[in-house]
Amino acid sequence: MADDTSTDLRKLQIYSVFVRNHTKEGTLKALEPDFPRIKALGTDFIWLLPINPVGEVDRKGKLGSPYSIQDYRKIDPAQGTWDDFVHLADKIHELGMKLMIDIVYNHTSRDSVLLKAHPEYFLHDKQGKLFNKNPEWSDVAELDYSNHELWDYQIETLKQYAKVVDGFRCDVAPQVPLPFWVAARKEVAQVKPDVVWLAESTGGDYIREIRSKGYWISSDGEIYRAFDLAYDYDIDQDWHDYVYGKSSLADYVKVLNRQDLTFPANYIKIRYLENHDHERAHELFPNLNDLINWTAFSEFQKGATLVYAGQEVGISHTPTLFDSDKLDWESSIDLSPLMKRMHELSQDAIQVNGSYHLADSGNDIVKVVFETHGRQRLGIFSLRSNSGRAKTTLEDGKYDNLIDGSMVIVKNGVIRVTGEPIIIETNNFTSK
Repeated sequence: MADDTSTDLRKLQIYSVFVRNHTKEGTLKALEPDFPRIKALGTDFIWLLPINPVGEVDRKGKLGSPYSIQDYRKIDPAQGTWDDFVHLADKIHELGMKLMIDIVYNHTSRDSVLLKAHPEYFLHDKQGKLFNKNPEWSDVAELDYSNHELWDYQIETLKQYAKVVDGFRCDVAPQVPLPFWVAARKEVAQVKPDVVWLAESTGGDYIREIRSKGYWISSDGEIYRAFDLAYDYDIDQDWHDYVYGKSSLADYVKVLNRQDLTFPANYIKIRYLENHDHERAHELFPNLNDLINWTAFSEFQKGATLVYAGQEVGISHTPTLFDSDKLDWESSIDLSPLMKRMHELSQDAIQVNGSYHLADSGNDIVKVVFETHGRQRLGIFSLRSNSGRAKTTLEDGKYDNLIDGSMVIVKNGVIRVTGEPIIIETNNFTSK
């Protein structure tokens, strides 16, 4: 991991926006009026999916993927201008938030300005045709980082954006050689030393596939040498296996606990229930009480939090990246108070640097414990809305549920679980 990464970044809540679909207008200007509402969720960073012009050659869908970028250094004219972008950043900063943008450095569109000017920067097969390590990405051309002149161009672009933004979310970061990212971080720090770097890391099966083809791809253990935060994709398959009933809660808890031993002490995972590449949380968890428990549990785990726009109102439709697919903000569900409260709790030092352990309490009830300096904060989440009992080392008595203020009773070292999420704590804890 980057040695200078502060564990205070575990306090972050990052709110992800696909500008094109967020509002009726789909522009940077139209997004600005929503900033106060986004801020009220507890948001620290607004992350914009790519806002650059989209390529036309081999485009998927009518509008094309925002990850098929035609020009890194320009703003999509359908979304606004560079001045609009700077104005948006200023408004975000005025509200006490920060701005993160998507950096897509593994590939460009197949009609990008970079491909036209420097075809030597791209992967080609023996016949001289464009070659992709991932053949499913048929709308893009993959870059070849063995050419160090490409490094100079990419780093100069990052420096340009660093004058405006506060963070970079780097798409498929492991497929770009790690030495590039190390060099980029060092160079960007000369423009803005406190830029936050988030890597979209990947899972084991994909790492194995790319390495079998003889190409670089970083594991999470490697990616942390250059990045502050990494995705939870190392256990994404384990999570989905549990959700779909293919494995037990005990199996899932085991890999979560293993993360805390596998990575450096100051590792930071971005915890999410949904993102633009995955199904919506409310689609995964149609039962509202399940959704509430999973929302609280996700935000109670050690690490930063990712919220995908629309998640807070329980949107279940997963929007396409390739066509206009506006968010439907009309909803009877409002998870905003819960998200705000969970973010408030995450600011406490016990959840930032306390010891951390998860346990299966049976009946699909998970227990999460943070401990530090005589304090214990205990979270209990019924992931399938089951009733049950959770054992605890806390003294018998009455406790306030830190989520909603309701009373929680510990009797004979046991908490009765009725299906609602619980977080309690004590300042007089002695480990047993």
